[in-house]
Amino acid sequence: MRDDIEIEGMVFEAASAHQKAAKPEPEPRGVDPTLCEEDITIDRSLRPKMLADYVGQTKVKESLSILIQAAQDRKDTPDHILFSGPPGLGKTTLAVVVANELGCNIRTTSGPAIARTGDLAAILTNLEAGDVLFIDEIHRMNRAVEEVLYPALEDFSLDIVVGKGPAARSIRLDIPRFTLIGATTRTGLLTGPLRDRFGIAFRLQYYTPEELAGIVKRSASILEVDVDEKGALEIARRSRGTPRLANRMLKRVRDWAQVRAGGSITEQIAAEALQFFEVDSLGLDAMDNKVLEVLCVQFSGRAVGLTTLASALSEETDTIEDVYEPYLMQQGLIVRTPKGRQATPRAYEHLGLSLPLGV
Repeated sequence: MRDDIEIEGMVFEAASAHQKAAKPEPEPRGVDPTLCEEDITIDRSLRPKMLADYVGQTKVKESLSILIQAAQDRKDTPDHILFSGPPGLGKTTLAVVVANELGCNIRTTSGPAIARTGDLAAILTNLEAGDVLFIDEIHRMNRAVEEVLYPALEDFSLDIVVGKGPAARSIRLDIPRFTLIGATTRTGLLTGPLRDRFGIAFRLQYYTPEELAGIVKRSASILEVDVDEKGALEIARRSRGTPRLANRMLKRVRDWAQVRAGGSITEQIAAEALQFFEVDSLGLDAMDNKVLEVLCVQFSGRAVGLTTLASALSEETDTIEDVYEPYLMQQGLIVRTPKGRQATPRAYEHLGLSLPLGV
C-alpha cells in the first residue's frame, strides 16, 4: 500500500488514562434477561435454525417469510431489517434464522465494537454478495461510523479519504449488495437518519406462557430432560415472558430435579425448584420482593422518591430505574406518581398484606 493512502479512522488510538471510572455493575440475577456467559453455551444448541422451528412472534414470522420469499424470487437481497424489543426475546436468533432461510453467510458484530470508521470499512469490504451483516445494540454505534454506513446502506458504496492535508480527496468504492439486520433494546436512541434507512422494522413482543411452554418442551427434548406439560407451563409462567429466562430456568430446575427428585420435572417439582432459587409465582426474585416490602411495610404505602428508595435498598438510582422498576410496573405492582414510587393494591395482595388505611 502506498504511504500517502489512508483510510480514515483506521489509525489505532490508545485509550486515555483519564477516562472516567465506570459505575459498579449490579449483582447478577437469575431473572435478568440480559445475555450472560452461561446463556452463550446454552443458546448455541437451543436456538432454532429455521422459521418453522421458531416458536412465537407469529406476525413477525409471517412478514419475514414473505420478505424472504419475494427476495429469493427476484434473486435480490431483502431490505434492511430492524428488530427492536427488550432483551432475551430472540432478536439475534431471528437474524440467524433469516440468514439460514436465505442460504447465505452472516457476519455478527455489535455497535460498541465498531469504534472507528476503519473498523466498519474492514467489515463491509470483506462481505460477499448476498451476505447478512448483523449489528447488535446498533443504537450504541459511534455517530461518525453511522455517517460512513449511510451510503453503504443506500448505494452499496463506501467513501474513503485518500491522501493528507490539502491534497486529500474522497473516493468511492463499490461493495457487494448485502442485507443489514440491526437489533436494539432502545429504539428511541436511534438517530432518525439511521432508522429511516431500514426498509422494515419489527417490534418483538413478550411471549405468552403457552408459547414459552412450547419453547421449554423443545429445549427439554434437545437437553434430554423429562418434563411434562404442566411442569413446562410452571417454568414458563415464572419466566417473565422471555425465552432466554425460560431456558435458563429449565437448566436450574433440571439440576434441582436431578439431585433431589429423580430427574423428571412435574408441576410440583418445578414449583419447588424455583421456590428454592427464590423465583416466585410472578417471576419475582428476592430483590423484587424486597422493593415491594420497602414500599408496603417500611413506608406504609406512601409515595417514595427515587433517591429515598435507593438509599433504603442500598442500591444505585440507575439500578432501581433500569433493572427492577420495569417489570414491577408491567405487572401493575408499583406506579410512578408526581410524589414518587408507590405500591399498588396488587402488591399488597402478592405479599399477603392488608391495605393500610388511606391507601
